Amino acid sequence: MAAYILANVKVTNPAQYEDYRRLSTLAMKEHGAEVLVRGGKTTVLEGDWSPDRVVLLKFPTPEAAQAFYDSPEYGAAREAREGIAVMRMVLIEGV
Repeated sequence: MAAYILANVKVTNPAQYEDYRRLSTLAMKEHGAEVLVRGGKTTVLEGDWSPDRVVLLKFPTPEAAQAFYDSPEYGAAREAREGIAVMRMVLIEGV
């Protein structure tokens, strides 16, 4: 069963955010994430959700997605992001 990590990121310091992007990209490659969405324009179709920066990653299994999140590689990215962005992230089991 595939799994997805969906994130909504509010970047508060764009210059420093580039370090997070670099480190998170390395972690994604290391853990086989398929990047489906990373940034891009959003259009609200229903409701009052106004996303900031949306990221959608696909993994072969929920365990692979969790391993990515728990990895030392992504841990380094999370540390780099501290204080420069507000992250909302969920792991979603797919079909």
